[in-house]
Amino acid sequence: MALDHANNIGASSISEFSGLSAAWWWAAKCFDVVGGYLSPVGDAYKKNGLAPVHHRVNMCQLAAENTSKWLMVDTWEAENHLYMPTARVLDHFDWEINHVRDGVETTEGTRVPAKIMLLAGADLIQTISTPEVWDVRDVNHILGNFGVFVLERTGTDLETALGQLKRWEKNIHVIRQIVTNNISSTKARLLLKRNMSIDYL
Repeated sequence: MALDHANNIGASSISEFSGLSAAWWWAAKCFDVVGGYLSPVGDAYKKNGLAPVHHRVNMCQLAAENTSKWLMVDTWEAENHLYMPTARVLDHFDWEINHVRDGVETTEGTRVPAKIMLLAGADLIQTISTPEVWDVRDVNHILGNFGVFVLERTGTDLETALGQLKRWEKNIHVIRQIVTNNISSTKARLLLKRNMSIDYL
């Protein structure tokens, strides 16, 4: 499982990592989940308020070390001086895991190809489903060749977005919220900007 570009890790909250935990639990019902990668987006992404990449890499590494036995950090995207579209990042994981490492080892000792998938919030899926926001070839490549786990988020019109992506529905797995939580890293950053506490978010 490859995780959504970690461009929001600069102000992560416990709730965001609970989303990763929910994704693991849900995916493990249908797949043998081997692991997951946080892939911090590079500085070339130029998002307003984005912390420098070395800080985000460090925060991702600390988060992975302190919260999980299955999460890892991959710095290929972060170290690239050009912006890397999501499709290229997934190709990178596919190449490294399935070609360089010859897949993953089974309990029988054989090696098989790993299914690389994107984990994304519903807000990202909403943008993917919007015409002219994403390159059509990238959308087809991501959803057709890889697939995605979608974390449901409060305030996102997920059903309309999924309706636009019907042709790939077999590769789209929605992880529904059991407990409503609208905390986001954007809101956490806003609190920090106002010198307010984000403890216990």
